[in-house]
Amino acid sequence: MAEDAARPWPPPAGAYAEERGLFQLLQNMLEELLIHKPDDPIEFMINHLKQNNDDAPRICVLGPPASGKTTVAMWLCKHFNAIRVSQETLLFKEVLMQTEEAKAYKERNQKIPNALWANLIQERLSNVDCIKQGWILEGFPENQEQAWLLQSSGIFPRHVVMLYAPDTVLIERSGGKRLDPLTQEVFHTTFDWPSDPQVQQRLVKPEDLSEQEVSRKLLEYHRNFPEIFHIYQKVLKSINADQPSVDVLSQVCCGQLLKEAVADNTKLGELVKPYIDSGCPVPDNLVLKLLTERLSALDCLSNGWVLSGFPRDVGQGEQLQKAQINPNRVFFFNLPYEAIMERLSQRRTDPVTGERYHTTFRPAPTPEIQARLRQNPKDEEENIEKRLDIYYSNVKALQDFYQDAFYVNADQDPYVIFEFIESCIIKPLPCKKH
Repeated sequence: MAEDAARPWPPPAGAYAEERGLFQLLQNMLEELLIHKPDDPIEFMINHLKQNNDDAPRICVLGPPASGKTTVAMWLCKHFNAIRVSQETLLFKEVLMQTEEAKAYKERNQKIPNALWANLIQERLSNVDCIKQGWILEGFPENQEQAWLLQSSGIFPRHVVMLYAPDTVLIERSGGKRLDPLTQEVFHTTFDWPSDPQVQQRLVKPEDLSEQEVSRKLLEYHRNFPEIFHIYQKVLKSINADQPSVDVLSQVCCGQLLKEAVADNTKLGELVKPYIDSGCPVPDNLVLKLLTERLSALDCLSNGWVLSGFPRDVGQGEQLQKAQINPNRVFFFNLPYEAIMERLSQRRTDPVTGERYHTTFRPAPTPEIQARLRQNPKDEEENIEKRLDIYYSNVKALQDFYQDAFYVNADQDPYVIFEFIESCIIKPLPCKKH
């Protein structure tokens, strides 16, 4: 019997399991068993299969202070109808077994132990609303020990969103933070001001928002970040938080879509992988299949979509049209040649942390980091010129194809660009006469 069990599955059985998602189902069930540790695992699994949704989101939103974690987490909760779990909700909105113990540490201005945080998170995520609706874990884990404690409790995020921005920007943003002493909710004078006048009146500036305290927190974050990055690198997506929130929250990028298809080991991903690995362009027919599948999903149909960098030529535009993928706004970004070169050729990446820098606009904070930075070969000037030649050879015909397009001067402040785009989106579409 043991000998039979050790044999590999025959191809038909493997194909059946793959087609019906049994491998993912088994992994999800094992995670749930590790989290809840039921006395009767069989009965628990039966009830789990009857009641629960294994497609429910399990997402961590991480980043330095003032990077916008709360904004992103709340948007994800609204988008997925998931439950937000944060330091604030665990301490002030929940009645958990160890809530009072954690509050006592905070009242004494002592650091809450990692094990205590992990216990609070495990208890909260085992509640039925988190199981059924999924969860967005904001600001956790903060360090390697917390990550290991969560993993030992069977808590494995399927996606980790890592926000980043220059320290100077984060310190400036911190000055606008305001706290609601009644609910402990955090607001911002610029980015997230409450609409309720009563809430506005009772907001106070947090005590720990001095520039020195924020700098200390940033230093601690940078010290812990590399370890967390390595733990979650397979499910991690880095997002530049130093841009309008609409860009952070609502972008479906074609290049990212191709990489996600490869990472998810889909059938289309297997076809795309050789092109991604070799750096060759992915054939239009494969890109169209991925786009059609993604943009036909319920979230895109109900919320809309933003497609970045596609189509690249008239042929692709015509194929989109045939596939009934018709944008109702098209924006062409214009930028002088010199500005393009300056922006791209000076980009650098830290191979240790994955952090991205720019020799002019966002230099590395220390000589040690500066010394290990690397340039992506595609950002070398000769390769940029090749890409520009291809772009310039196609853009005029593409502009003629989208005759109602808007043109954006990209060589200006991002907020000015955002306001212009927003005004074009708000403006009603012209009525077509039949």
